[in-house]
Formats: sequence, structure tokens, C-alpha cells
Amino acid sequence: MIGAGIVGLATAWRLHEQRPDLRMAVLDKEPEVGVHQTGHNSGVMHSAVTYAPGSLKARLASEGRAALQRFCDEHAIPYDRCGKLVVATRREEVPRLADLFDRGRANGVQDMQVLGPDEFIQIEPHVRAVRALYVPGTAIVDMRTVATTLADLLRDAGVALLLGRRVVHMATAGTGVVVDTNEGSLEAGFVIACGGLQSDRLAAMAGDPDDMRIVPFRGDYAVLRPRARRLVRGLIYPVADPALPFLGVHATRRIDGEVWLGPNAVLAFAREGYRRHPFERTDAFDVVRFPGTWHLARRWWRVGLQEQWRDLSKRAFVQACRRFLPELRTRDVEWGPVGVRAQLVAADGTLVDDFVMRESARMLHVRNAPSPGATASLAIGAEVARHALERSDGP
Repeated sequence: MIGAGIVGLATAWRLHEQRPDLRMAVLDKEPEVGVHQTGHNSGVMHSAVTYAPGSLKARLASEGRAALQRFCDEHAIPYDRCGKLVVATRREEVPRLADLFDRGRANGVQDMQVLGPDEFIQIEPHVRAVRALYVPGTAIVDMRTVATTLADLLRDAGVALLLGRRVVHMATAGTGVVVDTNEGSLEAGFVIACGGLQSDRLAAMAGDPDDMRIVPFRGDYAVLRPRARRLVRGLIYPVADPALPFLGVHATRRIDGEVWLGPNAVLAFAREGYRRHPFERTDAFDVVRFPGTWHLARRWWRVGLQEQWRDLSKRAFVQACRRFLPELRTRDVEWGPVGVRAQLVAADGTLVDDFVMRESARMLHVRNAPSPGATASLAIGAEVARHALERSDGP
């Protein structure tokens, strides 16, 4: 197993559950687990409301949220079903809200209500909108805690966690795979790669077709100062544009009591740059030379400029939230954490929305697992484990 983020660890755990006799190791280039997308996650256990019915994402988000909550119950990990309010602030957005309701129903989400102002103000007193969709089953958790719990369970089960091991090359050899790392080589009967931000590079090492690339998008968060946290009780989202994979700047109460606003979505020039405006030469070169980036820019340049402006101006960032939280003021917020989304993009500039898993000789690659990847991690893990066990010859 390559990758000790939440998806890789969940996959290893599902493999252990199905085959406790399996000899297994989890490799990661970092000295700790859950360092990248897992450790910079907003912590929302998403309900399958926004995802296309019939998609892998819709099915695994629904199964994954239930599995993740059971896992938290079993291992005493605190979480809070604080609920989510998706708000339409203009009349012309109300049909989109109805579409979300229909999508949620098609995806098996039953605990939803469409509410008017007199009703949703009881849930979020400081929100102003014309209509809202309430999803009470949406929850929050610390995803890094989930990841470290999975890692502890794997260690206790005898699974080797080989941290600080950077994979530099992979190749099939006879009936197995040789994985070369900065700390030497290992041999395996089957390899699963859950590389997140590095998933395309790992796939390229294995000879997977180079028709899709990870294009990183940085997401900056603002944090409400303690005096302003009263404005948000749970999760508040604007109704999203269905043409985009991003949900817009929203308000998220965290399990530790903090409230985050965001994220935005700005093209990033560093895959693992967790500060504002980072730059890493190799990552920037990969972004610029990939034809899909330019097709994407031509298609969405207006949206990109709006996101960039909100990234430069705290006032503009706050103004996006004032659409539904009119009491919010710029002085109520300060810039907070930064995350990076691993977004798979096709060569023609299409944003790949669904989860993507690809197989090659004695290897399986999770190529795309953006949000709700953390929510769906245990369900993704079960899916990947099933495919891997069907195609491998065992230990």
C-alpha cells in the first residue's frame, strides 16, 4: 500500500478485515500519517446531496458516511451531527435547491427538509435567505484523528507502517512488483497506490496512460474570531453552481469549536504548499505544460478571476459570506489554514468529478478521490480492497 492518508489507511484496514492473514505494508514519504489532504481537511462528514445520482461518488459517500460514523462510535472518536443548511439567497437560485433535494433523495438521503425563513432561522438565527435545504445528518469530525486511529489499529494488527519512504520507481517483476524507495527496495505480490496529490506521478511510474493529471487547487480559509463564532451553529453552504466541482465559500463549525469560512479555489503552483501563495518549481512546471490547464483556463477564466480576487482581498472573501451572513464584518475574521485539493483534469480541460480507480499489471491506482474522499474513505477502501483481492493471487 502506498499512501498513509485517510484513504490509504482505510483501504489497508478494509484489506485486513477481509484477509487478516495477509502480509501487508503501508508506505508514505512523510514521517507521520495524514499529513496532506487528510490533515488539511475541513472535517465535514458529507451527506450525498450534491453528487450525481448513479455516480461512484454518490454511492460511496452515502455508504462511507454511515461506515465512518460507526467507526467513530466503535473507537470513541468524537463527532457531532450538527447538520447542514444549504441556502438560496436569491429567488433564481430556488430551482437549484429543488434539484439538490431531488439528487439527495435519489442518493438515498432521507433526512432532508426544504425550509422557509421562519423555519431555518430556528436552526441558524443569523442566516438570511429566501429558502434553505436542511440536512440534519451531516456531521463534523477531526479527520486526522480518524487517520491516526486507523494507523494505530493497523500497527496493532501487525501491519508494517513504513513512514519516511518515498517511492521513486515501480516495475513488475515476474509474479510481483518491485517498489524502489529512498530507503531501499521492496517486493510485493500486489500494489495499491492511494497517492492523493501525487497520484498521477505514482501512476506514471507504473506506466499508466498520461491522459489525466492532478492540477492542484489551493483553498484558503478564514477563521472567525471568538467573539463572532455565535454567528454559526453548524454548517452553512450557498447553493452551488452544478457546473462546478467546488461548493463555494461556506461556513464550517469545527469539532474543536472554531468556525472556518471558505475555502476558495485558486490554481496552485505547489502541490504541498500550505501557506498563502506558495511556489514550487517542479509543480508549477507540470501545471503550465499540461494542455488541460490551458483548456480549463479558457473555459473558466471568469470564475478563476473571481476566486483570485477573493484570495487577494479579505473584504471580497467576507463579502461572499455576507450574502447569507449579513452581520459578518471583515474585522470578525483573520486568515487561517490552507488546504490543497488534488483535482484530476483530463487533457481537454474537463474537471474529473467522480472517483477514479485504474488497474495496471498487479497494481491498482486510486487516481481521483477529492471531497467527499475523506467521508467516503472506508467505503472507497472496501471497494478498492474487493477489486484488489479479486485480481491478486494472494500473499
